[in-house]
Amino acid sequence: MTIPAKGKQLIPEFYEIPAEDIMDERVWDLPLIEQDASIDCVLSILTGRDHVWVVESKGSKKLVGIITEHDILGIFSPRKKVSYFGVPDKKSLHYETFEKAGHIMSRNPIRCSPDEKVKEVLNKMIDHRVRRIPVVENSEIIGEITLHHLIRKIYSFIKIPIEE
Repeated sequence: MTIPAKGKQLIPEFYEIPAEDIMDERVWDLPLIEQDASIDCVLSILTGRDHVWVVESKGSKKLVGIITEHDILGIFSPRKKVSYFGVPDKKSLHYETFEKAGHIMSRNPIRCSPDEKVKEVLNKMIDHRVRRIPVVENSEIIGEITLHHLIRKIYSFIKIPIEE
Protein backbone atom coordinates (compact mmCIF):
# COMPACT_ATOMS: atom_id res chain seq x y z
CA MET A 1 0.00 0.00 0.00
CA THR A 2 1.33 3.42 -0.88
CA ILE A 3 0.32 6.72 0.63
CA PRO A 4 -1.65 8.80 -1.86
CA ALA A 5 0.01 12.06 -2.97
CA LYS A 6 -2.56 14.06 -1.01
CA GLY A 7 -1.60 12.10 2.15
CA LYS A 8 2.08 12.89 1.61
CA GLN A 9 1.23 16.57 1.43
CA LEU A 10 -0.54 16.32 4.79
CA ILE A 11 2.45 14.87 6.66
CA PRO A 12 4.18 18.27 7.18
CA GLU A 13 0.90 19.52 8.67
CA PHE A 14 0.78 16.45 10.92
CA TYR A 15 4.24 17.28 12.31
CA GLU A 16 2.96 20.68 13.44
CA ILE A 17 0.09 19.35 15.58
CA PRO A 18 0.62 20.20 19.28
CA ALA A 19 1.08 17.32 21.73
CA GLU A 20 -2.07 18.32 23.62
CA ASP A 21 -4.15 17.53 20.49
CA ILE A 22 -2.82 13.97 20.33
CA MET A 23 -2.27 13.00 23.96
CA ASP A 24 -4.52 10.75 25.94
CA GLU A 25 -5.80 13.25 28.45
CA ARG A 26 -7.84 10.80 30.51
CA VAL A 27 -5.57 11.22 33.55
CA TRP A 28 -7.97 9.07 35.58
CA ASP A 29 -7.22 6.20 33.20
CA LEU A 30 -3.43 6.60 33.12
CA PRO A 31 -1.45 3.96 34.98
CA LEU A 32 -0.32 6.10 37.94
CA ILE A 33 1.22 4.91 41.19
CA GLU A 34 2.80 6.69 44.15
CA GLN A 35 6.54 6.32 44.68
CA ASP A 36 5.84 4.82 48.13
CA ALA A 37 3.52 2.11 46.71
CA SER A 38 4.53 -1.49 47.29
CA ILE A 39 6.06 -3.73 44.65
CA ASP A 40 2.85 -5.78 44.84
CA CYS A 41 0.89 -2.75 43.62
CA VAL A 42 3.39 -2.12 40.82
CA LEU A 43 3.22 -5.73 39.63
CA SER A 44 -0.58 -5.81 39.81
CA ILE A 45 -0.79 -2.78 37.48
CA LEU A 46 1.82 -4.23 35.14
CA THR A 47 -0.27 -7.39 34.68
CA GLY A 48 -2.63 -5.29 32.55
CA ARG A 49 -0.42 -2.46 31.32
CA ASP A 50 3.10 -2.29 29.89
CA HIS A 51 4.15 0.69 32.01
CA VAL A 52 3.24 2.71 35.07
CA TRP A 53 3.96 6.39 35.70
CA VAL A 54 5.29 7.08 39.20
CA VAL A 55 4.02 10.22 40.92
CA GLU A 56 5.27 11.85 44.11
CA SER A 57 2.27 11.06 46.32
CA LYS A 58 -1.44 10.20 46.26
CA GLY A 59 -2.66 13.78 46.16
CA SER A 60 -0.03 14.81 43.64
CA LYS A 61 0.35 14.26 39.93
CA LYS A 62 3.99 15.42 40.08
CA LEU A 63 5.83 12.98 37.83
CA VAL A 64 8.98 11.48 39.32
CA GLY A 65 9.53 8.30 37.30
CA ILE A 66 8.34 5.41 35.18
CA ILE A 67 8.42 1.64 35.53
CA THR A 68 8.13 -0.47 32.38
CA GLU A 69 7.88 -4.19 31.71
CA HIS A 70 11.48 -3.98 30.54
CA ASP A 71 12.56 -2.60 33.94
CA ILE A 72 10.87 -5.53 35.67
CA LEU A 73 12.49 -8.00 33.28
CA GLY A 74 15.88 -6.56 34.18
CA ILE A 75 15.15 -6.92 37.88
CA PHE A 76 13.96 -10.51 37.59
CA SER A 77 16.76 -11.70 35.34
CA PRO A 78 19.84 -13.15 36.98
CA ARG A 79 22.92 -11.00 36.53
CA LYS A 80 26.41 -12.30 36.08
CA LYS A 81 29.31 -11.02 38.07
CA VAL A 82 31.63 -8.78 36.16
CA SER A 83 34.85 -10.82 36.21
CA TYR A 84 37.29 -7.94 36.54
CA PHE A 85 35.31 -6.28 39.35
CA GLY A 86 33.54 -9.30 40.85
CA VAL A 87 30.50 -7.20 41.84
CA PRO A 88 27.03 -8.10 40.51
CA ASP A 89 24.61 -5.54 39.12
CA LYS A 90 22.73 -4.44 42.25
CA LYS A 91 19.48 -3.77 40.41
CA SER A 92 18.43 -7.40 40.50
CA LEU A 93 16.17 -9.24 42.95
CA HIS A 94 18.93 -11.79 43.33
CA TYR A 95 21.12 -9.28 45.16
CA GLU A 96 18.82 -6.66 46.64
CA THR A 97 15.32 -6.42 48.06
CA PHE A 98 13.03 -3.78 46.63
CA GLU A 99 10.09 -2.64 48.69
CA LYS A 100 8.64 0.38 46.91
CA ALA A 101 8.01 1.72 43.44
CA GLY A 102 10.55 4.49 44.06
CA HIS A 103 13.29 1.88 44.44
CA ILE A 104 12.88 0.42 40.96
CA MET A 105 11.58 3.31 38.87
CA SER A 106 13.59 5.02 36.18
CA ARG A 107 13.88 8.61 37.35
CA ASN A 108 13.23 11.70 35.25
CA PRO A 109 11.55 10.11 32.24
CA ILE A 110 11.77 11.86 28.89
CA ARG A 111 8.78 14.19 28.75
CA CYS A 112 7.14 16.80 26.59
CA SER A 113 5.01 19.87 27.15
CA PRO A 114 1.48 20.28 25.77
CA ASP A 115 2.62 22.84 23.19
CA GLU A 116 5.47 20.76 21.72
CA LYS A 117 4.84 19.70 18.15
CA VAL A 118 4.47 16.09 16.97
CA LYS A 119 7.80 16.41 15.15
CA GLU A 120 9.59 17.20 18.43
CA VAL A 121 7.80 14.38 20.27
CA LEU A 122 8.71 11.87 17.55
CA ASN A 123 12.35 13.02 17.62
CA LYS A 124 12.46 12.49 21.40
CA MET A 125 10.96 9.02 21.02
CA ILE A 126 13.54 8.10 18.39
CA ASP A 127 16.53 9.72 20.13
CA HIS A 128 15.74 8.13 23.51
CA ARG A 129 14.30 4.87 22.14
CA VAL A 130 11.00 5.13 24.02
CA ARG A 131 7.46 4.26 22.95
CA ARG A 132 5.64 6.58 25.31
CA ILE A 133 6.14 10.11 26.59
CA PRO A 134 4.26 11.82 29.41
CA VAL A 135 2.83 15.24 28.68
CA VAL A 136 3.80 17.39 31.65
CA GLU A 137 2.76 20.87 32.67
CA ASN A 138 4.10 22.54 35.84
CA SER A 139 5.83 19.22 36.74
CA GLU A 140 2.47 17.37 36.76
CA ILE A 141 1.44 14.68 34.31
CA ILE A 142 -1.61 15.78 32.32
CA GLY A 143 -1.57 13.03 29.69
CA GLU A 144 0.61 10.72 27.66
CA ILE A 145 1.48 10.11 24.05
CA THR A 146 2.25 6.58 22.97
CA LEU A 147 3.42 5.23 19.67
CA HIS A 148 -0.08 3.77 19.26
CA HIS A 149 -1.65 7.23 19.64
CA LEU A 150 0.65 8.56 16.93
CA ILE A 151 -0.05 5.65 14.58
CA ARG A 152 -3.82 6.09 14.98
CA LYS A 153 -3.56 9.84 14.45
CA ILE A 154 -1.35 9.64 11.34
CA TYR A 155 -3.60 6.94 9.87
CA SER A 156 -6.73 9.05 10.37
CA PHE A 157 -4.85 12.13 9.14
CA ILE A 158 -3.67 10.69 5.82
CA LYS A 159 -6.52 8.27 5.15
CA ILE A 160 -8.19 9.33 1.94
CA PRO A 161 -11.70 8.00 1.30
CA ILE A 162 -11.80 5.70 -1.70
CA GLU A 163 -14.01 7.05 -4.43
CA GLU A 164 -16.19 4.58 -6.23
